[in-house]
Amino acid sequence: MKYINEEKINNLLADASKVDCRKLDLILAKARSLQRLSLNESAVLLSVNDPEYIQKIFNTANFVKDTIYGRRVVLFAPLYISNLCVNSCLYCGFKTDNINLKRKALATSEITQQIQWLLRRGHKRILAVCGEAAPAGQSNIDYYIQAVKTIYAAVIGKHRIKRVNVNCAPLSVSDFKKLKASGIGTFQIFQETYHDQTYRQMHLSGPKSDPDNRISAPDRAFAAGIDDIGIGALYGLYDWRFETLGLLSHIEHLEEEFKVGPHTISVPRIEPAEGSELSFNPPYRISDEDFKKVVAVLRLSVPYTGIIMSTRESATMRDALLNLGVSQVSAESSTSPGGYSDNREASAGSQFSLGDNRTIEEVVASLIAHDYIPSFCAACYRMERTGDAFMQLAKPGTIKGKCSMNALVTLKEYLDDFASAKVKASGYKMIERYFNQLDNVDQKMLKLFFNHVDAGIRDEYV
Repeated sequence: MKYINEEKINNLLADASKVDCRKLDLILAKARSLQRLSLNESAVLLSVNDPEYIQKIFNTANFVKDTIYGRRVVLFAPLYISNLCVNSCLYCGFKTDNINLKRKALATSEITQQIQWLLRRGHKRILAVCGEAAPAGQSNIDYYIQAVKTIYAAVIGKHRIKRVNVNCAPLSVSDFKKLKASGIGTFQIFQETYHDQTYRQMHLSGPKSDPDNRISAPDRAFAAGIDDIGIGALYGLYDWRFETLGLLSHIEHLEEEFKVGPHTISVPRIEPAEGSELSFNPPYRISDEDFKKVVAVLRLSVPYTGIIMSTRESATMRDALLNLGVSQVSAESSTSPGGYSDNREASAGSQFSLGDNRTIEEVVASLIAHDYIPSFCAACYRMERTGDAFMQLAKPGTIKGKCSMNALVTLKEYLDDFASAKVKASGYKMIERYFNQLDNVDQKMLKLFFNHVDAGIRDEYV
């Protein structure tokens, strides 16, 4: 598999267990200075078993996340526009040979209905998720572009989707250019497993059975001008330590080749999916405690990158992971095309089962209770703070001021337009508390924004 040196990874993991406490302290001190960790240093942290040092890793991850991004957590919803697929992936409910799955590709009118439902709930950011097949008579790229344009065009009163990110099949450079021109934010693609033999065993047929074509998709996206990329591994297919170092090796390649790492990292665990026997008994199931370690080590290894946690995980686990580096969470998710409606039975088959079924308001309330600012912001995309421009702000932690300001503005918009009286009360108290921590200049600016929100103006940002 391109960019992945399996012998090097295995040697690093074999040597990592021999490192003494003094080396661990030096690595954590380096992480606290917001410096990128090497593969060797990450391997050492992944190999720590001492409870005292694991807690030190967790504490350092919390410090680094708060130093760079502050207390804001971005909210989004996935929109599955299709579950048509030509691949046979053993762990996925969408696999082509799952004959019991109800298949569906949303038409334009159905996408509009889905987005209007989400807008009524308060959502502002969408991750469009696409199966690796298009409806009859359309190419993949044409269907993706049509969906993106439809999502942006949907409106409920004064509410629109601020940003559409896309998780889709690998494309050519020319098709990635078309996708960028449609106005997407981040292009997201997961390698699933960075272990070559496992990859080939898990992907039996279809375009996805070629690991090199998939791992090079971010390269083609960068070459096409898409400078915000999201990557990830599906934990449970192979050894979690190897997968994490494989993921970090991929990031090293992107940094060397394009001078920019990923905008986001996702760390999904395999969840049960109807029609996939393997998903009910993953070959390398990862424990909750090791999973927490993965998130924390990723936060320390790539401090500038957003870490996404989906509703695959339980509410309890997602709340705990906020303290270990997670900076973006989905809310009120459906993994079925057509799943957002008051009649869920009208939706098609789902990709996997969910662990967190809370409504968006319940997620907002939980974030506030844990002293995290729910954010619906998409300002960086509008201000062209993407790619290297974003990294220049994220690496030293100077993005935090903008993130916190925009998070408070979008929180007030949500509270005013959608929240119950109870959530409004707790949310307004949070806003007042954070407002009082600002200096006079920022207080003046934020007060102006709040006055505009009170006057009915929406979607202002710094």
